[in-house]
Amino acid sequence: MDPHLLRTFVAVAGTGSFSAAAQELGYTQSAVSQQIAALESDLGATLLHRRPVAPTDAGARLLEHAGPILLRLSAARADVARLAGEPAATVVLGATPCAGGARAAAVLASVQRAMPRVRFTLLVAGRAAVATGVATGTLDVGLVDGVTAPSDPLPLPDAGQLVSSALAESAAVAAFPVGHPLAGRRCIELADLADATWIDAPEVATPLPQLRALAHSGGFRDGFAYPGTDTGGLLELVAAGAGLALLPGPVTHPGVVGVPVTVPRLVHRTELVHGSLTPPARALADAFRS
Repeated sequence: MDPHLLRTFVAVAGTGSFSAAAQELGYTQSAVSQQIAALESDLGATLLHRRPVAPTDAGARLLEHAGPILLRLSAARADVARLAGEPAATVVLGATPCAGGARAAAVLASVQRAMPRVRFTLLVAGRAAVATGVATGTLDVGLVDGVTAPSDPLPLPDAGQLVSSALAESAAVAAFPVGHPLAGRRCIELADLADATWIDAPEVATPLPQLRALAHSGGFRDGFAYPGTDTGGLLELVAAGAGLALLPGPVTHPGVVGVPVTVPRLVHRTELVHGSLTPPARALADAFRS
């Protein structure tokens, strides 16, 4: 399967238009049509309804595969480029909001002082963006965090041969507003909170689909969507009664109480992720591990 044809298919399916995809990709509309026809001929299946433009059942199935395939191809290109290139004069560290705190800043500043000719940059982003950025080479090193079972890896995108190292673990707590009927408990079972209202904050807190999987339960309805990356803003919403959130403990906001989740047993883990490293990036990674 030609990856160029696959990228064109993803663009047409995403925009819902051959002309819009052509503009996005810098092709003519007829070239886009020819590429989609070539891909359909190669796979022996119609992938797109033409009027209106929408994926067929076969096209929808191909879309499920397309994202991971294209990500792995980009990751492979970036990994080879890192090995073949000259040592970088810049290093970009990507960090999720809960991972890029005071310790990350202190380590980054320490390495910067030891390597004054290298420019270090800290970029705060969501979990998927950090893992994908490391895989594709836009980030040199990543710090990601999340809630998982003690023996399980963090749920990250399949982004190629990334090296992952656990840096820290803490308790996972359910965040309640002060005065909530359950805020006074010493511990709680996650399944007991399935009927509660939660804040949908996938970049800061545990995503709701993962909560359902961890609790082996439905529910966990969202009452408020928070797509931001500011943990302070999320805690303000919890304190105001907008919903609950599963976060790393301890919680220090005066209007929020963190109750440890004991069933299932969960931990909040921070991990260092990277691919092939340039010498300055390796120095940064080693500083975090030490």
